[in-house]
Amino acid sequence: MRKNLTQKTLLIIAFMLVCIFGIIGIPSSFSSAAFEQSLKNRIHLGLDLSGGTHLILQVMVQEAVGATSDSDMARIQSDLQQAGANGALASKPHPKSQPEVIRITGVPLDKDSAVRSSLDSNYGTQYSITSGSDNSYTLTMKPAVVTDLEQRALSQSIDTIRQRIDSLGVSEPVIEEYGPGKNQILVELPGIDDPGRVKDVIQSTARLEIHEVLGGPYPDQQNALQANGGTLPPDSEVMACSQGSSCSGQFYLLKRISIVAGSDFRDAQPSLDINQRPDVSFTLTRTGGDRFYQYTSSNIGKSMAIVLDNSIREVAVIQGAIRDRGQISGGGFTQETAQNLSLLLRTGALPASIHFLEERTIGPSLGADSIRHGVEAAAAGLIVVMVFMLFYYHGAGINADLALILNLIILLGFMGYSHATLTLPGIAGVILTIGMGVDSNVLIFERIREELRAGKSPAAAVDQGFAHAFQTIIDTHVTTIVSAAILFLFGTGPVKGFAVTLTIGLLANLFTAVFVSRVIFEASLNRRPRGEPISIG
Repeated sequence: MRKNLTQKTLLIIAFMLVCIFGIIGIPSSFSSAAFEQSLKNRIHLGLDLSGGTHLILQVMVQEAVGATSDSDMARIQSDLQQAGANGALASKPHPKSQPEVIRITGVPLDKDSAVRSSLDSNYGTQYSITSGSDNSYTLTMKPAVVTDLEQRALSQSIDTIRQRIDSLGVSEPVIEEYGPGKNQILVELPGIDDPGRVKDVIQSTARLEIHEVLGGPYPDQQNALQANGGTLPPDSEVMACSQGSSCSGQFYLLKRISIVAGSDFRDAQPSLDINQRPDVSFTLTRTGGDRFYQYTSSNIGKSMAIVLDNSIREVAVIQGAIRDRGQISGGGFTQETAQNLSLLLRTGALPASIHFLEERTIGPSLGADSIRHGVEAAAAGLIVVMVFMLFYYHGAGINADLALILNLIILLGFMGYSHATLTLPGIAGVILTIGMGVDSNVLIFERIREELRAGKSPAAAVDQGFAHAFQTIIDTHVTTIVSAAILFLFGTGPVKGFAVTLTIGLLANLFTAVFVSRVIFEASLNRRPRGEPISIG
């Protein structure tokens, strides 16, 4: 029975043209350089092929927990005053080792009931509250709340780092959680040419805060303690001025809770001070501006400290009320550092500091070697397989070889359309796809041979061969795709690249082995006299 294969053939040709367009797009010219550049624009290379920087970062999530409990402690102190417990004091006995613990002391006996009621209603959902025999209370943040804060700190760190990297113009970066539960981040920056600056931008928390100055300047921390009777006042801390600042080498006693900080800053841009030296201008949000105006208008003549990353950048005397604009100056800025700081403040502060656990730099020459060796391995494997199929299956081997070539075109076309990143493990996935494609053709061809040996006509043997092999092909492909899905879900960067290319290759192989290969067989049968044997080894 002759079949009309025109529509199927046109469908295959159209699909191949679409895939080829996905690989190279529309080159600017017909030169080899133009085709190569067009290919690079469509299929991006991963870190191991293009060179770049590989980093693993540890997010110090306990700092985010401490910042939240600091804010809660300030609210508790205000609530105590509203409850009439003026002698009560909220503090953190161990702010470094136990940032989630807040202790309240000095609660008057006649206000104990009101304080307990206020704590239960306002903080009972977040803290476990226990009372002591000395009219004290201990609030311990619940484990579920701590876990949620840590996860949010990790997610916010990933988002903030991604914004910073995007602002630097790094192409196709990989920024994702590394090792579930470890609070670590994987950062891969292909083709980066200034890893030093990127590290500076990533690791800086860029947490800009403005604090009330309680005392100073002091020449060192010991003098600060002595000036305050050997014990720091509650909710205060001694902080040093940063190198290059206007107060470099000095120490100040600051109120722990900031006036404005972090998310209160809406924008920041590099600018020049009155002496034409680089500095940074910032703008506060409406809420932050209102709070800053209330503070500065009632504290004219007092000092405040501009703190960046836990060191004082500038100490200024409040000359008048300030609402929403200010400048960070005092010398020490270069044009690049002013631009970097502006970038960090615009993209938001990291909720916690970052420690570098691992750093590897891959040179472009090593990446070029990986590409050459990977392509050579893929080409050698493809040639050997194609020769074997021609030798073992004769004319039917041409069918299998065409299906293999189309399989690779579909795979690369999909990567071009999806702008997927090709890695060295991805090339391994391509090579494995070649093997899976041959496996499918071998299953089909051997079933056709069995049908021919059973005495069936070539057309019937082809029909039955594809029908009987189909279920086995589906089973093998589905099990492999499930394995690839597990690799994608639980793997990282390169492993995911391997899983993606393998999955796409398997889906392409189903199309070429089951549909394209059958159309080629049927077209060959249409050209032969009825009953003439087919060349299948």
